[in-house]
Amino acid sequence: MGKAKSLKDKLYGAAVMKMSFRLRGDEESPAFKFVYPGVLRDLELEDAAVEKYIEENRESVERAARGSIPAQSPRG
Repeated sequence: MGKAKSLKDKLYGAAVMKMSFRLRGDEESPAFKFVYPGVLRDLELEDAAVEKYIEENRESVERAARGSIPAQSPRG
């Protein structure tokens, strides 16, 4: 079995996914409304925590969502 992801890694992944939809203006799309709640459930996250992570790490989240950097959690 693989190593469990840290809370920071979970938040980063969910934030990048949400931001990718947001940047395309697709947060109201059926795809987002189907996928995102499942991601939150599977990662045991709340949307408010993801939004807070986005606010605190907007630049790196947006870069990753645009595909400008590899999609991996920043370390540190």
